Amino acid sequence: MQTDDIKALVFDALDDMKAQNITTLDVRGRTSVTDWMIIATGTSNRHVAAVIANVEEKAKHAGLKINGTEGRAAADWVLLDLIDVVVHVMTDQARHFYDLERLWGEPNDSEGSQAQ
Repeated sequence: MQTDDIKALVFDALDDMKAQNITTLDVRGRTSVTDWMIIATGTSNRHVAAVIANVEEKAKHAGLKINGTEGRAAADWVLLDLIDVVVHVMTDQARHFYDLERLWGEPNDSEGSQAQ
């Protein structure tokens, strides 16, 4: 599956579960860990867990290799590693505290870019 297809699958899975403020960050050439980060907000810890579970289910159904997950226990920030795309689903409080868009966004674009 091509990276653009993976990003579209993730976006659709996030949107299906009503994740908020979905943002895509191009981190190619800035880290060797992944090429893209997709960040979304869940309205509660339960919502974060449900959203990431939906992304994981859709990814598995599409035959994608899941390299790992982190943060399921607390569910305020759950990371799903799809190798070329890393998905971060966070509560609003965690998202503002960690501010991944500022850390990984383009130097002239602290907001990142909206997905699709």
